[in-house]
Amino acid sequence: MNSDYSIPIVQGTAVPSPRNKRDNKSSYNPNDVEHQEATLVHFDDEGRSQPQHAQQQNQYRDIVWALAFVLHLGAMVFVISINIAQGENGDVADGFSKGLYSLVVIAFIVSAFLSSAAIALMTRYPTEMVKAGLISSAVLIGTIAVMTLLSGSGFAALIAIFFFAITLCYIKSVWSRIPFAAANLKTALSAVKSNTGLIVVAYLVMAVAFAWTGFWIAGMAGSLATSNSAIVFLLLVSFYWTFEVLCSTIHVTTAGTVGTWWFVPGEANGCWSTAIKDSFRRASTYSFGSICLGSLLVAVVRALRMMAHQARQNDDCQILYCLIECVLRCIEDIIEYFNKWAYVYVGLYGFGYIEAGRNVFQLFQQKGWSVIITDDLNERLLMMMSLSVGVITGIVGMAAVMIDESLLEGDNVVATAFIITFLVGLVFCNILMSIVGSAVNTVIVCFAESPAEFEANHPGLSGEMRSAWVQAWPELTI
Repeated sequence: MNSDYSIPIVQGTAVPSPRNKRDNKSSYNPNDVEHQEATLVHFDDEGRSQPQHAQQQNQYRDIVWALAFVLHLGAMVFVISINIAQGENGDVADGFSKGLYSLVVIAFIVSAFLSSAAIALMTRYPTEMVKAGLISSAVLIGTIAVMTLLSGSGFAALIAIFFFAITLCYIKSVWSRIPFAAANLKTALSAVKSNTGLIVVAYLVMAVAFAWTGFWIAGMAGSLATSNSAIVFLLLVSFYWTFEVLCSTIHVTTAGTVGTWWFVPGEANGCWSTAIKDSFRRASTYSFGSICLGSLLVAVVRALRMMAHQARQNDDCQILYCLIECVLRCIEDIIEYFNKWAYVYVGLYGFGYIEAGRNVFQLFQQKGWSVIITDDLNERLLMMMSLSVGVITGIVGMAAVMIDESLLEGDNVVATAFIITFLVGLVFCNILMSIVGSAVNTVIVCFAESPAEFEANHPGLSGEMRSAWVQAWPELTI
């Protein structure tokens, strides 16, 4: 045992320092100075304890990127306000009708109801819902294959059939892991239900995101029509950066809240629990720079991909631009995958962006769990839920226009109504499902790191996860 560490050592457990015991500090706050001495450790092959990481002090991380984001946002608000004041994009605003807003309200109400129902179903029947998510994804791809075949597009049909076959093979290979995915999902939903204020926070943050989108479009629609590619690229980076920062703030807040629920459930039980308030405060202050850095990487790649997609509209070099767009999409997926896990450690412990990503992947490598985090059973379910809610909401929008034709003006109003309400329903449901997804990821990290706390604080859920783990991964230890 290393002599440098005199505090008690427990594998995968955050052990409070003697000062914390004297002061009776029970709240799990990764940035609380009272908890600086807590150290998570693991054991090497010879049974010796090795420090894994220490919980972080209250300190601003990656602050340069936070300042860059704030300065950029101030500059954009100034420029957009000038454009709107000059009326350069008045024709864009005039294109919206009262009927459109009515459809948006209808879509929001329907999607909120359906999303809540989906959460209830996943909570009551987690195993059946995970199976349904897998099967429905195969049905969707199979339907696309049949439709392309009937349309006479042979090449597209072959591609769709190929992916359908791949999906069937994937379902067969992961079917035995469904119980663990279901137990993980049930645990994550339990954490979210114990802190329902997360849903309110998410909708408030995304309301800001929608307001920013409308403000940005109203002020920048004319600029996007410019032939200056550099200006268009910078505008797209600004838009995606802001949107990603808002979405990632929800992710980090959820991770911090679920972490508190895992370690100190008394601090994370209620609509406006202490865990939610503290986690959101840390995400919007000390960890804001880390969020801005990760979001900027996604924004730059996404803007480049959009530029490549637009360039494909030209007749020249379409194949080249298609390849570039494909490569950029792969890079974007890699960065988003890294962010998904890095933000969990940012929310749990307050690490900087790079350090958080490195630590969480080292954790999985040490445990031999690298293959586990590649499973996307719950992600498939959440994606299919969002798509289903979007489709049903779109059908309701179509029915509303058929009943009241004055809601929209122009040609193909039924199709337009479906597209508008489908997108609104999809986005709003995806907001709620993103909270569940973040909770699922946090549960995996906490289960890898501190199963003892889970057993002590939530024995029923811990028993289900341990039992499902043995069935899915008998060769790996917890």
